[in-house]
Amino acid sequence: MTGSSAFLGVETSATGRRWVGLSEAQDRLAQMIAQQAVLPDILSRTLARRGVQPQDAALFLAPALRDLMPDPSIFRDMDKAAERIYAAAKTRQRIAIFADYDVDGGSSGALLLDWLRQQGQDATLYVPDRITEGYGPNPPAMANLAANHDLIICVDCGTLSHDAIAAAKGTDVIVLDHHTGGETLPPALAVVNPNRQDEDNEFGYLCAAGVVFMTLVAVNRLMRNAGEKTPELMGMLDLVALATVADVAPLIGLNRALVRQGLTVMGRRNRVGLAALADVGRLTTAPNSYHLGFVLGPRINAGGRIGKADLGARLLACTDPHEASAMADQLNLLNDERREVEAHVRLQAMDQAEARGFDAPLVWAAGKGWHPGVVGIVAARLKEASNRPTVVIGLEDGIGKGSGRSVTGIDLGAAVATCTREGLFEKGGGHKMAAGLTVAEDQLEAAMVRLSELLGKQGAGEIGPKDLKLDGTIQPTAITTELIEQLETAGPYGAGAAAPRFALPAQRIAFAKRAGENHLRLTAQDANGGRIDAIAFGAFDTELGPLIEGHKGRLIHLAGRLEIDEWGGRRRAKLRLEDAALAE
Repeated sequence: MTGSSAFLGVETSATGRRWVGLSEAQDRLAQMIAQQAVLPDILSRTLARRGVQPQDAALFLAPALRDLMPDPSIFRDMDKAAERIYAAAKTRQRIAIFADYDVDGGSSGALLLDWLRQQGQDATLYVPDRITEGYGPNPPAMANLAANHDLIICVDCGTLSHDAIAAAKGTDVIVLDHHTGGETLPPALAVVNPNRQDEDNEFGYLCAAGVVFMTLVAVNRLMRNAGEKTPELMGMLDLVALATVADVAPLIGLNRALVRQGLTVMGRRNRVGLAALADVGRLTTAPNSYHLGFVLGPRINAGGRIGKADLGARLLACTDPHEASAMADQLNLLNDERREVEAHVRLQAMDQAEARGFDAPLVWAAGKGWHPGVVGIVAARLKEASNRPTVVIGLEDGIGKGSGRSVTGIDLGAAVATCTREGLFEKGGGHKMAAGLTVAEDQLEAAMVRLSELLGKQGAGEIGPKDLKLDGTIQPTAITTELIEQLETAGPYGAGAAAPRFALPAQRIAFAKRAGENHLRLTAQDANGGRIDAIAFGAFDTELGPLIEGHKGRLIHLAGRLEIDEWGGRRRAKLRLEDAALAE
């Protein structure tokens, strides 16, 4: 079924979702794509969901970076920034890089370090401590860097750091960022940011590493015009891809091409830091966007969350395999520790948020002693559970440090910026999908009321339960590795570009067994005897696990993503089960 009817008649699934298929218009578009572009029906339906037109299908399936890259000079202050970086590198001035402590900041810093090292030049990398310094440039750090450097480049931060940049007296400061800008810009030589208020936001979806890459393209152009040899940039796209996915930037337009090419580069394992991290993460196949977001990214972030702030950035910039291996091991241990801390905070935050209710425009929780390094991850978990913008805050000595996550269509960063301007937050900023804030404990309730009010005006309180969007139906007999490889040509998949999901109607459960505490392994069988193995992660966090485990021979509709399992050197089609509903 299509249109307003629930797909396969599933109004409420095991996970509490309504199943939704393609609309009538998307169904017609899928048929046109299949006929005019001569593509398989199942791939055509995936393209139709993305809004791809028949005449654009070939280019979409094989995006060329050169066709999607804009002239860097379209960004305000870009030429000024490129000329200053070029001059500093050419005359070997002392350069400092002030980078945020997350994957985007670390990747951005590593991009600049890599570019400089290709010219035989080094730079000072400074990453602030999350606990003692907080997010972004601060006056003492900037003053200290200014005393010993000719140029400071702030990456993934700085757009709202007026006082800190003013403290860098006698030294030029360049900001390469993507966070939402305020009404005024800081006193920097240049602020390159597609989300400045005076930009048209056409490329507002770029992460900071994407902005840094565009800047280096501009600097390389200056070098070519001067007849000089330029550093190689295409080999740096592994860092851009990692940052784009880990920062949950939408995989659309230029981002999609950057990530696609970056994954190819990463597969060559030329960057010793990423190779070492892939090894500790037990990656045995070529990386995909899932690995970037859920295997590599969390380990790099672990340093900034609960360990040494610059560890992730140093690993990404590392050129010594032995040193990289040691740092990767350390980050892996920190990530294990982070998981334990996160689990403790998540349970408390979920209980508090559920008691407060999931009906308001904002879902939030705050607690004393909650580690500020994990509140962002917990906010993401709350967002998934509630389908609402969320904020989670750790309180210490009368001050709360929090992180928020949003849902599609609701600009959390803008709302946080408004509360900051109104004096409710001591510090605050971010972008549409994520934000950070600092709030006095005695202002907490009033600030959350105001933030909820602002989000409500954007329609956050009217969002219903999250639908499960399905591209069509398929039976196990039709699922092959070749089919899945075809579907991958429409990727990479991630934020803003959901992976195709399919329903397997009326399946019998041939095998089901709990794996670990809350996962489930199973085998589904169709009426013709075709079978497919599946895994459902976190199945017992919802009614999905109990439904499958207690199937009693009943027919069940299954829904999820198709993947290739390469365990043990064998390539087999597999279903990552995400939802189910009784078929009878």
